Amino acid sequence: MTADGRPGRALVVGVTGISGGNLAQRLLGDGWDVAGLCRNPRELDARITPTVADLLDREAVAAAVRGIAPTHVFFTTWSRCATEAENCDVNGRMLQNLLDAVAAEGTVRHVALVTGLKHYLGPFEAYAKVQPDTPFSEEQARLPYENFYYVQEDILFAAAKRDGFTWTVHRPHTLIGWALGNAMNMGVTLAVYAAICRETGRPFRYPGSREQWEAVTDVTDAALLADHIVWAATSPEAANTALNIVNGDVFRWRRLWPRLAAALDVEPVGFIGEPAPLEQQMADAVEIWPRIVRKHGLRDTAVDRLASWWHTDADLGRTIETFTDMGRSRRLGFDGVRDSESSFTALFARLREERIVP
Repeated sequence: MTADGRPGRALVVGVTGISGGNLAQRLLGDGWDVAGLCRNPRELDARITPTVADLLDREAVAAAVRGIAPTHVFFTTWSRCATEAENCDVNGRMLQNLLDAVAAEGTVRHVALVTGLKHYLGPFEAYAKVQPDTPFSEEQARLPYENFYYVQEDILFAAAKRDGFTWTVHRPHTLIGWALGNAMNMGVTLAVYAAICRETGRPFRYPGSREQWEAVTDVTDAALLADHIVWAATSPEAANTALNIVNGDVFRWRRLWPRLAAALDVEPVGFIGEPAPLEQQMADAVEIWPRIVRKHGLRDTAVDRLASWWHTDADLGRTIETFTDMGRSRRLGFDGVRDSESSFTALFARLREERIVP
């Protein structure tokens, strides 16, 4: 419910992604009227009003949102480009086009922007090159690198000042949850990796760095992120605030890896002296996956739509410690938590139920 006790009218931008999809389900469960903007509304929940537009097409975005009259806008999408300069330009224009379009409606009371821990770790071109102090806190200064998160924040702040809405920025760590076709989905990636290991007799080898194997870290359950976004959008005390969001527990991969292997029915192999990136291990996945689909009667989904080898390699290959302070959200009243091992195992169970993995 909104701050005045009534369901709002939500526009979820990126509604088919891991953040937007889980958020839309949470809003629907609370009685909100939900419109979802995406480029391909395939398999979209029938309760969501589909809105199709390329966010880089200013006129198309304006036409797509005309008449939606959202009270709350949730921006949960991004586009990966070859350089961070391009990321800044493209992702900045996507957000600017959307905010300019909804401004014409004159109904927006709050805008939430989902970014992530690259705010503290740096862009992919300079990823984890500097060790910020841990746990990461929202008070930390921006890093001296180009970063499209910073560009998007500045666009959001300027639009809020211009149009008079409140805002929140949400910074999750690695997201674990249900979504297919997402560019950054470690949980699904590990489930597919395990299935290929089982099929080929390969070891389920930890692919990352010694530092990540040994260090304390955390993750974010996508359903918890949805709870956090709705809480912040409907709690006046959270207005105009940047907020970290993680599960609230911490773990080390050296302890979690064998537990995930047990849930996936594979034999674990830990860190054995050097990284073993998934992009190299899974170079033949495109050829192997169709055989697994046929053998086990799975939904015919391309492996490249399920697994994001590059992103899991980036997460597990870091050479710095990465975990997050939730103190600000706690002080403002958010008390949601998740068990991180259960975030993974619940996702693995659903992937099997939905016939995505065997």
